[in-house]
Amino acid sequence: MSRKRILVVDDEADFLSSLAEILEEEGYAVEKAVNGREALARLSGAPLPSVVILDLMMPVLGGGEVYAAMRADPRLVSIPVIVSTSDPAQAPAGATFLRKPIDLGRMLETVRRLC
Repeated sequence: MSRKRILVVDDEADFLSSLAEILEEEGYAVEKAVNGREALARLSGAPLPSVVILDLMMPVLGGGEVYAAMRADPRLVSIPVIVSTSDPAQAPAGATFLRKPIDLGRMLETVRRLC
């Protein structure tokens, strides 16, 4: 059985590396992107991730724009998105929201549930 794939998108290098390492220890295959443009490039190929963990506040292309692009694309619309931000008012409707700083136990439980 193949491992579930997770795409983690965040411009904070330490957070991105730490979360990717934790998810890999849990048995997930992890891809990383440091901004929204890179995330959309990764989502244009195959295989698609089971879940996307998406920071909203990023340079180049923000998470809100990535989320909107995913919802407009028939290939990507069904992929669950976990939005991480310190401001819950910015979380787009339909996304699972986790407040930063992230509670890792809650993040892992949410990823398991969505996979």
